Amino acid sequence: MGTEESKKRPLVFAYYVTGHGFGHATRVVEVARNLILAGHDVHVVTGAPDFVFTSEIQSPRLFLRKVLLDCGAVQADALTVDRLASLEKYSETAVVPRASILATEVLWLKSIKADFVVSDVVPVACRAAADAGIPSVCITNFSWDFIYAEYVMAAGNHHRSIVWQIAEDYSHCEFLIRLPGYCPMPAFRDIIDVPLVVRRLHKYRKEVRKELGIGEDVKVVILNFGGQPAGWKLKEEYLPTGWLCLVCGASESQQLPPNFIKLAKNAYTPDIMAASDCMLGKIGYGTVSEALAYRLPFVFVRRDYFNEEPFLRNMLEYYQGGVEMIRRDLLTGHWRPYLERAMTLNPCYEGGTNGGEVAARILQDTAYGKNYTLDKLSGPRRLRDAIVLGYQLQRVPGRDLCIPDWYANAESELGLRTGSPTAVTAENNSLTDSYPQDFEILHGDFLGLSDTLSFLKSLAGLDALVDSPTKTGKHSIRERKAAAGLFNWEEDIFVARAPGRLDVMGGIADYSGSLVLQMPIREACHVAVQKIHPSKQRLWKHALARQQARGQGPTPVLQIVSYGSELSNRGPTFDMDLSDFLEGDEPITYEKARQYFARDPSQRWAAYVAGTVLVLMKELGICFENSISLLVSSAVPEGKGVSSSASVEVASMSAIAAAHGLNISPRELALLCQKVENHVVGAPCGVMDQMTSACGEANKLLAMVCQPAEVLGLVDIPGHIRVWGIDSGIRHRYEAMYAKMLPESILGESFVEKYTDHRDPVTTIDKTRNYGVRAAARHPIYENFRVKAFKALLTSATSDDQLNALGELLYQCHYSYGDCGLGSDGTNRLVQLVQEMQHSKASKSGEGTLYGAKITGGGSGGTVCVIGRNSLKSSEQILEIQRRYKAATGYLPILFEGSSPGAGKFGYLRIRRRSPPKQN
Repeated sequence: MGTEESKKRPLVFAYYVTGHGFGHATRVVEVARNLILAGHDVHVVTGAPDFVFTSEIQSPRLFLRKVLLDCGAVQADALTVDRLASLEKYSETAVVPRASILATEVLWLKSIKADFVVSDVVPVACRAAADAGIPSVCITNFSWDFIYAEYVMAAGNHHRSIVWQIAEDYSHCEFLIRLPGYCPMPAFRDIIDVPLVVRRLHKYRKEVRKELGIGEDVKVVILNFGGQPAGWKLKEEYLPTGWLCLVCGASESQQLPPNFIKLAKNAYTPDIMAASDCMLGKIGYGTVSEALAYRLPFVFVRRDYFNEEPFLRNMLEYYQGGVEMIRRDLLTGHWRPYLERAMTLNPCYEGGTNGGEVAARILQDTAYGKNYTLDKLSGPRRLRDAIVLGYQLQRVPGRDLCIPDWYANAESELGLRTGSPTAVTAENNSLTDSYPQDFEILHGDFLGLSDTLSFLKSLAGLDALVDSPTKTGKHSIRERKAAAGLFNWEEDIFVARAPGRLDVMGGIADYSGSLVLQMPIREACHVAVQKIHPSKQRLWKHALARQQARGQGPTPVLQIVSYGSELSNRGPTFDMDLSDFLEGDEPITYEKARQYFARDPSQRWAAYVAGTVLVLMKELGICFENSISLLVSSAVPEGKGVSSSASVEVASMSAIAAAHGLNISPRELALLCQKVENHVVGAPCGVMDQMTSACGEANKLLAMVCQPAEVLGLVDIPGHIRVWGIDSGIRHRYEAMYAKMLPESILGESFVEKYTDHRDPVTTIDKTRNYGVRAAARHPIYENFRVKAFKALLTSATSDDQLNALGELLYQCHYSYGDCGLGSDGTNRLVQLVQEMQHSKASKSGEGTLYGAKITGGGSGGTVCVIGRNSLKSSEQILEIQRRYKAATGYLPILFEGSSPGAGKFGYLRIRRRSPPKQN
């Protein structure tokens, strides 16, 4: 530091470090080191081990005081934050003893004759400094009011005063020294930005490798999760040939394969990182900043519920230094494609890495009296802004992360199929590709949903066949060729999205008016629609020939392309003159529409899409005078019991309604889509599926009754609970295989004579058939009670009893399905595997993770819903169940995990191509 300042008296700094992880402590080391080099005393208040500081600073001017004044975020494991537990722990650590903490800290600050207080980023330290009459400054890239605000909204409204108190504490500091990769921090009015704070290197790459006995020809990945998950077994085959893995934080008793090397607990991580070829770990400020500084490719696995992460991830990806790994692949050892992808990156961060020195100078100058701040606004104004902005700037529920296309290719090459098919997203994960660059979004927000981004990119690439006929992407040549001529790029296109659904509770009892709880899943259907004057529509050759044969001018035509036809043995295209839906000036009957779509079995699927047009004509009196071009792309697998048909109907009608300026509420849209399935397709379904697809919200259960169709509210899924769907591989076959197996109880004719009607407008009673009554009547009565109990338990206190009770309700529901004759060998096997896992010695010895399972939807096959603790261990057990099911049946089941917003929440996008390709 400067010679003029060095002539002034030495200062005493009190430096408070948050209890959340080592990343804060490691950057404090660098700032404190520079303060000590300038001749000042630094008292560090921390819960971190001494070696974190003493390995870098050997000076009598460093004083360590082991006190923990905040808890940070409580993690259930290395990758999962427990939001409610975090709030409760903070209350226990910093709120309940607050008066005692303040009194103690004021006395301590005075006892060491502190000149200045630095906080990274302990809230109460700022208030204690103010009470002691000492100035304070915060140094951080995030603040706890921003982090906890999301937790309060999602998991603990009774703790909302915590956010107010934290923001008020921060408002006492002089200003914020803000680090790169920062979150919104509205509690601070005055801000000074500094470069990355990065620990210096002690040894060169060659020296470190020589000490570890590693040659330069060996590829090295450092595994750094801030403490390896307990019980995590690493296997030799996880690494490509010629690779070694250096493991941070391994337990002393853990046995590692020969290609994994256990590092000492006090190993100096920066040197190890600089000697490695890439890093595998979770995102935190320390890992990201040092990976950027040493230009080390970073393969990262995201954490749940810690919203510092997206901002650091964006910085990492902007400088081309990051590759996201799916958590499932971390656990199953499918590392090779990620590591190989990391080797193709060229991290390009060229900014400063001397943030520790810069921050230390600012602290010193401020303590000597230099004014770095503007005139402050009033405390109440700053507090108000902090709270209002803190809540407004929260992450939008349902936003997702991008999984790159290059991984899908690698997955295919490796023969892997562990997740939902076709649920692949952006081509690469750089920041510049996180927005649909090819289109101008004139209305709406794609909500950061990776599948929507992927769909928009596929739209932009439709003209690729013009230049490269062999470039077809994920879809067949026939589909892509048809889609390439579908749209006029000079006109607006409307895009809608609707997810499938997982039946968590309620199932077939919806027909009887029971309460049901449904979750919209991550997999969804996208539909792009263009309304265009017939003279401007790009017709397929046969459609054009049909018009010319009639000797008419251009007339409105509906053209549809549906991706994924090769998976379901159906035609990829459908077209019709919209006049086919008319008899004179009136729409045709639903009966005639069913006959129309039944003519060609390969095109019956079009009834789900085109049927939305007829329903809008008949039910709302809409007159379609223009042509309609429509592209359907669904990632919701068919026949798995997750409502693929409802998602297609809802997405199609939403897009068509948007293109024609129709304002239809999500509930009304769901009811109209039910008419499509009931009357045009001819399937006697209830409205539960369409309601969930239209009205659901991400990470919430839609509570509703279906007779009448009324939404009763949304139920949050607590942060410590996770829900999965596991596909049994058995398609629904009720009418064909199971109906006749029901126990005889009452003849259809006798039922009609006695009761006249069964109050279901979309099914008919066969008078010559015997129907089971006792089990079928018992199920909805008890199911309604079970669903209500399940809903109430979700909001009860977090405990094993809560989870066991929720799981027991799922098991009861499953066996009730069986009593109705709606079970199957596959779904029973999956439920049994969950029970075996739940009651295994491994689960009983520690915290249980899986608690219950049930068949879903219409039963007789399909998907099983599983509930468990939100943790890495539960994810491992789900994968083990997947493996065991394959071993027993030969079928590797699809896993459904995660949630996404319904069509109503998504709304619609109105887009236009920025530089339209040349039309043919």
